[in-house]
Parts: sequence; structure tokens; C-alpha cells
Amino acid sequence: MNVIIREKTCCFTGHRNILSADQKEIAHQLEKMITELIHAGIDRFIAGGARGFDTLAAQAVLLLRKRYPDIKLILALPCLSQTRGWNKKDITVYETIKFQADEIVYTSQDYTRGCMHKRNRYMVDSSGFCVCCWIKDRGGTAYTVHYAEKKGLKIINIAQRLVQDTEEPEVNG
Repeated sequence: MNVIIREKTCCFTGHRNILSADQKEIAHQLEKMITELIHAGIDRFIAGGARGFDTLAAQAVLLLRKRYPDIKLILALPCLSQTRGWNKKDITVYETIKFQADEIVYTSQDYTRGCMHKRNRYMVDSSGFCVCCWIKDRGGTAYTVHYAEKKGLKIINIAQRLVQDTEEPEVNG
């Protein structure tokens, strides 16, 4: 990945299960953070297409694209059958986001045991920033944040902003 493009790219990672009561505030924090990143020169945003935080992040980018038409939403999807087992409502939201994405990258054709990690590494390896909603130190989000730290990405944890209610982003790296 071109270093210049990496430095203008942000990926998202977060938990799939987000309480309904928290979704509106997380979406608001995402809009604020993405707007700050756009003003700092970030114009490419990579989401992994999963339910929960990935969906909220992709929707925030699409909403902000109306105000900032030069930003791009890239979906990095783990496999063609990602929605297998999802309910109809979630599939409809997923397909709507896919239709509006500027680019779609499948990191594997078929589901395999490691396809999610492959997708997560692709997103990190393509980015200079990582916006996350990270609460539990286990699972795919923890793996991705630790990998991003190891790769030197600037990490902004939306969950910390919600808890601390700070105006300044929490940046590590």
C-alpha cells in the first residue's frame, strides 16, 4: 500500500453487539471523529461490513459524504458469504451500504477459520489511523487493535471518549 494513501486512510473496528441505548451516542461520536479526521486530511475510510460498530461507522461515512463528497468508503469484506445466518433486516442494511460503497475488497472468496483475521489485517495494513469501539480485551476487536498498535497506527477509541466525555481524541501510537 502506498505510504501516502495509508496516511490518508482510517479503518474501523469494534464490537458487533452494541446496546440499542448506546447506538445513537456511538453514531454521534463517530460523526464527530470522522469530521475531525476529514479536516486533518483523511479521505479514505475502511469498514469491515460486520454488524454493530462496522455498520454504524459505514453509515456515518455515508452520511458525511453528503457534506464532504470527496471522501471514500471502502468495504473490506472477509468473504462472499459474510451475511450467512444474518436476519433479513441486517442483510438489507448491509446490502444498502454495499451499494453505496466506493470500493469493495473481498479478502477471501469463501468463509474459512481465518478469513476475519485476514480482513482485519488488510484494513490495518492499508491505514494510518484506526477508530475503534473497544471495551473487551478479547475477540476480533482486541486482536485488530493490538495488531494496529504493533503496526504503529494512531488509535482513537470511541469507547474511551464515551466514558471520559472528553473533547480531545484519545490517540495512541
